[in-house]
Amino acid sequence: METLERDLDLTEIINGEEVMGPSPFGRHQGIAAKIVHRIFSYLEKNASGNLYFSPLDVILEEGENRLQPDILFIKNENMGIFQDWVRGVPDMVCEIVSHGTYKKDTATKKEIYERYRVPEYWIVIPEFKAIEILAIENDKYKTHSFAEIEGVVASKVIEGFTVNVKDIFG
Repeated sequence: METLERDLDLTEIINGEEVMGPSPFGRHQGIAAKIVHRIFSYLEKNASGNLYFSPLDVILEEGENRLQPDILFIKNENMGIFQDWVRGVPDMVCEIVSHGTYKKDTATKKEIYERYRVPEYWIVIPEFKAIEILAIENDKYKTHSFAEIEGVVASKVIEGFTVNVKDIFG
């Protein structure tokens, strides 16, 4: 029973502090499902890595930062970090901003992912129908791709993958 409880734990460790997050709302889950579906479909034809979704612990530093991004991608050549959980830096993480998580997702987690040099960070903001894809350049995040209401965003890490924001929020 202890293993099951641990597997369903929504607690993250953010800068050394345990933070319990609420379970996501239905709209959040629907958006996550659409993103996951599109990336999975792409990866079936272009098997460049594996996609995972929350809850799955990403241990960036034991006892200091254990996060649960909504979606994450690991390239084939980096799959050694996937063990019982992810122990190391994924190639892409995605956070879907919910009511009450704006600051945590766009500032706190962004700073942590940047500090550990996660190559790509997607910030999805349903209220604005926006997706921003940040990529590490000189140890800092820079906007790689952005679309709001309409348009296409392109991943740098999942080479060749693009998605129309209307397909996610429409």
